[in-house]
Amino acid sequence: MDSRQKPDHSPTFLRHYTYDPPPPKSTGRRTATRVLLWSTALIGLPLGLLAMSWLIMLPDVDVLARANPLSTALMDHRQTQAKEQGRAALRQWVWVPLSRIAPHLRHAVVAAEDASFFTHEGFDWEGIKEAAKYNLEAGELKRGGSTITQQLAKNLYLSSERSLFRKAREALITRSLEQHLTKSRILELYLNVAEWGKGVYGAEAAARHHFGKSADDLTVDEAAWLAAMLPSPRRYDPLRKTTFLTRRHERILKWIDRQSTPFAPNGHE
Repeated sequence: MDSRQKPDHSPTFLRHYTYDPPPPKSTGRRTATRVLLWSTALIGLPLGLLAMSWLIMLPDVDVLARANPLSTALMDHRQTQAKEQGRAALRQWVWVPLSRIAPHLRHAVVAAEDASFFTHEGFDWEGIKEAAKYNLEAGELKRGGSTITQQLAKNLYLSSERSLFRKAREALITRSLEQHLTKSRILELYLNVAEWGKGVYGAEAAARHHFGKSADDLTVDEAAWLAAMLPSPRRYDPLRKTTFLTRRHERILKWIDRQSTPFAPNGHE
C-alpha cells in the first residue's frame, strides 16, 4: 500500500470579490475653499494691518500741554469745503487763556455739554449707553454721547465721517488727552477751538462776533446763548432766537443755577 498521499484533484470553486473604491473627493469644492481662504488672507491681512497702524499712529497730544495748536482738523475741513464751493474761507480766531474767558461761559458750556466733565475720565458711560440705544433704534450712527474731551479730540484731529473706525480712534485720542492734560487745560483748548458760527472759532471770536465784546466780559445770559449754539453752531445764531434755541437757553440757565462743580482755571483736576 502506497503511503504517499495523492494530490487532491477535486475541483475548487473560487469566490470572486469585487472592490468598490470610495467615491473621489470633490476637487471643485476643495479648490473653492482654498480660493476663499487665500482671498480672505490676501485682502483681510492688509486691511487689518492698515487698521492697526491707523489706530496705533496717534497724534502726540503731550505737546498740547506746552503749546497751542496752530490749526485744527475741523478748521482745515471747513477751509477745504469753502474752496470746493468757490467761496472765501474766512476764519475768525483769537486765542485767549482760560483766565480771560468769563466763568459764566465756562459754567454754561460744562452744564450744557458735559455736566460730569470734572469727574469722568473722558467718557460719560451713561450718555454712551443712551446714545447706543438711540442709534440701535434708528439703525445708524446719529448720536454720539460725546464728552467735552471727545469733542476736543474730534475737533483737533479727526474728520467728520461717522464710522466705527473713527470712533475707535476718537476713543484712543480721548484717553490720551485725559492722561497727558489737566482738566483745566482740556477745557481751555475746547473753548478756544469750538466752532461758534460760520468761520468763527473759540470763545473770544464768538463773543466779539455775536455780542461785540471780549469773552471776559460776557454776562451769564450771553454765555447761555453761546452754550446753546454748540450742538449746531452753523445753524443757530443767538441774535435770531428760534424756539429751539430759546428753550435750550432757558434750560442752560437752570443748569447753571444747579451747577455746584468748582472751577479751578489753574488747577489739575
